[in-house]
Amino acid sequence: MLKPIRWNTFVWDFTRIQIGFILFGLAITLMIRGNIGTSAWAVLEVALAYKLGISIGTMTVIMGFLVLTSAILMREKMGWGTLANILSIGPWVDLWLSIVPAVTENLPLQVGMLLLAIFLMGLASAIYIGVDAGAGPRDSLMLAIKRTTGVSIRTARAIIEVTVVTIGWLLGGPVGVGTLVYAVLVGPSIQWGFKIFSVHPHKEDEVVQASIEGGVE
Repeated sequence: MLKPIRWNTFVWDFTRIQIGFILFGLAITLMIRGNIGTSAWAVLEVALAYKLGISIGTMTVIMGFLVLTSAILMREKMGWGTLANILSIGPWVDLWLSIVPAVTENLPLQVGMLLLAIFLMGLASAIYIGVDAGAGPRDSLMLAIKRTTGVSIRTARAIIEVTVVTIGWLLGGPVGVGTLVYAVLVGPSIQWGFKIFSVHPHKEDEVVQASIEGGVE
């Protein structure tokens, strides 16, 4: 159930993956503060955070553990990077949210924030996947659904994303045109990130393909 740790490169791998998580947290924050729509998971997590009266970062951590538990129950493997993902991105989101102000009624700036967020998401995903320390909790769930049901990666991803964004929207989450723009552009952004950092993962090919199709978190 656990991927082995490469101790000889662990310090460097941990540093790299944290840089990825810092950028990932900033990307999520920019989408939230831009107020024209976020990624599917952010839609749900923002909605639940407001309903429960907790910070968005805390909700991100809780959701990560809930999703990972579901994947583990379906006997999906995880690595130290999976736990690092859960424990790191949420706090970074809260930190960035305390720094970046909300923007409304300034469409050019809001669009710029969204596009910058998608660009940063591509870089962050390339850095994180390149470390090869285990899939994130949401990708782990996707792979578990694919393995246990026999559906394609694309179908498993679509089922999860549509379900998540629908529930988030019904709960009052920040669905908007930016949600659609994110879904369309994040894949090319991640591909570009792979080229920039020369990322060629050899153990998580299915995760990488799914990430290119729909983004990672």
